[in-house]
Parts: sequence; structure tokens; C-alpha cells
Amino acid sequence: MKVLFIVQGEGRGHLTQAITMEGLLRRNGHEVVEVLVGKSNFRHLPGFFNRSIHAPVKRFLSPNFLPTPANKRVSLSRSVAYNFIKAPSYLRSMHYIHQRIQETGAELVINFYELLTGLTYLLYRPSVPQISIGHQYLFLHRDFEFPDKGRGSLWLLRFFTRLTCIGASQKLALSFRDMEDDEHARIRVVPPLLRREVLSCEGMEGDYLHGYMVNSGFGENIKAWHEEHPQVPLHFFWDKPDEAEVCKVDDTLSFHQIDDVKFLRYMAGCKAYATTAGFESVCEAMYLGKPLLMVPAHIEQDCNAYDAARTGAGIVSDGFDLQKLLNFSESYKPDAQFRYWVRSCDRRIMNYIEAGMSLSHYPARNFPYPYCNMPDMAL
Repeated sequence: MKVLFIVQGEGRGHLTQAITMEGLLRRNGHEVVEVLVGKSNFRHLPGFFNRSIHAPVKRFLSPNFLPTPANKRVSLSRSVAYNFIKAPSYLRSMHYIHQRIQETGAELVINFYELLTGLTYLLYRPSVPQISIGHQYLFLHRDFEFPDKGRGSLWLLRFFTRLTCIGASQKLALSFRDMEDDEHARIRVVPPLLRREVLSCEGMEGDYLHGYMVNSGFGENIKAWHEEHPQVPLHFFWDKPDEAEVCKVDDTLSFHQIDDVKFLRYMAGCKAYATTAGFESVCEAMYLGKPLLMVPAHIEQDCNAYDAARTGAGIVSDGFDLQKLLNFSESYKPDAQFRYWVRSCDRRIMNYIEAGMSLSHYPARNFPYPYCNMPDMAL
């Protein structure tokens, strides 16, 4: 079976999920014919992705969330204004996506939370079946519990999520825990899609704190904490443009450009992990038994952090107060059940993927387009 990937290119989570999914499909005799990755002027494609993915990679211009001037949390007003100006370019991207669906001969599209995939299916209505995958689809599940945040922000998050999966025959919702499927919303709850390198890795407790920040503005917070606690070794990862591969501030503080092999090595040996609460790295830390400090940078990460904290994986904070993490690490107990849940991922996901593939043999002229189920937008 020929499969086309369309991947949201922000951060590292969706990219590593795509790498893992390609390996899973290849081991089961299927072919990923091409990988389309959304890009913007504010993000670059990490080198580890091109090194790890086997299928040809092509880029297209995609909507992007812009940070505040301090480069920490997302600025909704700046993001809306920027993407409105870029709308003609996004229309061209949608035409390109539709063209690639046709020309690659794909029999299935797997969408990793890319907005323009849903809008392409809305505008062009390709007959090729689509499956959407991402932890964000859990936000549409009837039983998902949200943090106490503004209803407007949560409504927008759910609305955006619905737009990404227009035309999807089913939505695979990556989750920290097992939950019942939501048949009405066509949501299948599946374990996190972690790399095989993570599954084969064994965690060891070192003396340093490890971290990742989606917006490099948080680096000033790290430096400020470090000045007061210079005896604590810190290794943080970012994707700050024009910085060296390793920015060594002093003997106990270094900032590293994102590299998945190096990132995992530091994760395996750290004492504890601090992050802006992206789903993928939170799951990697949980699997390796690392206590977490989560500092969300936008509403989606607010939900991730709240959900992970409910499992006992870590604590949520407004800033990188690493003393809180050190205190939490003293009483932290790893969740053995989470490892069992993750190890059932391949079987569960392939069952749903191959069920979706069977639809390509019976293409319907009016393929199921639930669009956004607009009446079901209330929280």
C-alpha cells in the first residue's frame, strides 16, 4: 500500500512521530511514497528528520503561530495577523498538496495535525482516504478533562483541531493512558508513538537537569536560575537560529541545537527533565522514568501539562523554577503501567491503519466529510 504523509513541521513531536510511523509501515510491508512537511519563515526543518526519514521530503508554506516579543508564549494577535497576510500563499500550498496526492499515486494519506490537509480535503475533496493522528484529537474526545483556562482559548483550540481533520475517516488520538474510543467523534485512543530508540533505551539517574524549550526566549529564565544555582549542571535544547551547535555559557550550563540522538542520550542520563510541555518529549521522559517540570507556551501545551500532571508524571509551572523540579524529583515514582501501554502501540495503530487502508479499495464518490461537526463545538 502506498501512503503519503503530511506533517505539521513546528517543534519536534510530529516529525518524530512521522519517522516512527514510517518505520512501522515499512516493517508491515507498506511504502511511504512521499513526506510533505509544512514550513514557515520562522522555523527550519531539523537535520535529524532528513537523516532519519527514508521517503522523499518536500516542503510547503504552512500557517505558523508567532510568539510574543519576549519569544515565550504564543501571541494570538500576531499569529492571526501574520497568517491572514499569508492566505494567498496557503491557497497555493493547498493546490500543491492536492497535486501531490494525485501524482504520488497514494492510496492513503496520514495527516500529522497539519491544518492545510483538512482545508485541502474541504476545498478539493480528494477520494484518497485520510487518517489523522496526533494527541490533539484527544481534545475532541467526550471524556477529555480540560484545565481551568479561558473558554475562548479552549474553543479555538478545539475548532482548530477539527479543521485539521476534515475528511478524515478516523482520528487516532495519542494518549498518556487507555480510554474508551469515542465512536460518535470517530476517535480511536492509542498509545504514544515513540521511536524504537526510546523503547530500547534504559534510563539512568545522573546529576544534571535536562530540558527543551519550543521558544528560545525561555533561555533567559534558565540563565537567571543558573546564576543563583551554578552548582547544578544544566543541559537544555532549543532551535534558536544562528546559534552554534553547542552554546556553552560556562562549565555547568550549555544550550544545544535540537538533535534527536543527542537529545535522547541526555534524556536517558538526566536526574529530571524540564520542558515547554510538548507531548512527545513528555512521553519520552515518562517512559524513561524521569520526573517532569512543564512550562506551557500555549493553550495546547496547557492541556498536555494538565493531563500529564493528572497521571503523576510531573508538575506544572509558569516559569522554569528548577528548584520545584528538584523538590518534586525527591518523591517521584515512575509509572510502570505507562511502559506497558506504550509497548502495545504498534499492534493497536496498525489495526486502525490497515482498516483505513481497506477503504482505498472501495473509494466512495462522496467520501465521509464530517467537516467540523459544528453543532458539537461546545465545551
